[in-house]
Amino acid sequence: MNIFFFKAVLIFYLAGTLIFLLYLLRQKPFISKIATTFLFSGFVFHTISLTLRYFEAGYIPITNLHEAPSFLAWAIVCLYLIVQFKYKIDVLGSFISPLALILIVISAAFSKEIGPLPSILKSTWLPIHVILAFVGNAIFALAFCAGVMYLIQEYQIKSKRIGSLYYRLPSLKLLDDINHYCLTIGFPLLTLAMISGSIWARFAWGSFWNWDAKEVWTLLTWVFYAVLLHGRINMGWRGKRAAVFAIIGFFAVMFSFLGINTMCSGLHSYER
Repeated sequence: MNIFFFKAVLIFYLAGTLIFLLYLLRQKPFISKIATTFLFSGFVFHTISLTLRYFEAGYIPITNLHEAPSFLAWAIVCLYLIVQFKYKIDVLGSFISPLALILIVISAAFSKEIGPLPSILKSTWLPIHVILAFVGNAIFALAFCAGVMYLIQEYQIKSKRIGSLYYRLPSLKLLDDINHYCLTIGFPLLTLAMISGSIWARFAWGSFWNWDAKEVWTLLTWVFYAVLLHGRINMGWRGKRAAVFAIIGFFAVMFSFLGINTMCSGLHSYER
């Protein structure tokens, strides 16, 4: 049954993305409302799909390359809906929804078969580590979208090519503030995810650190965000520089999340 709802998610996210992209072209508020409705409906089906898969499998569905991208897409859409409910930034959906759709398409490309949970993952640390990591990644995804919007908006202003998109995008200050808030929340979550993962590794493999490819890349990503946070707080990094760093940082996160697992074998490799 979880596969049936998953297919519905793919349809609703696709429709929501197309309508959100239409919203970028036509300045009609009702279009964004329709798009948000489709995205919210997809999120509901997504929640049902993940819940059913959880009960069918007996564990949190994040153990393979079908489940992990799907779970991250769910976390990203969930965060977007919360932000949208509070701040009413309609245009944000035009950048979030394609990202969620890409993750769902990636998820759909891999086997959907439910296998037994590897013994190494049978730990109370699994939900703790997973929730911290995925929520942190979803927040960095929001910072990525804010960074992309910042660069677009700044280009329009500096080139004096003020188009209809200018009036849809938030102000540069608001986008920079979103970037800053995401960093100050996402970085501690990434730190806690690494700490919980290290404790889990101590029980699982007898060592807090094993120099696994994913551990090394995650450490590099953590250092990158630490430098960015230090730069923002102590060196006044704002605006375009911070936006570019947020974009690069998210690509690093995604490489750690998916690239390492598809290109390298190791202790953290997802099942295919």
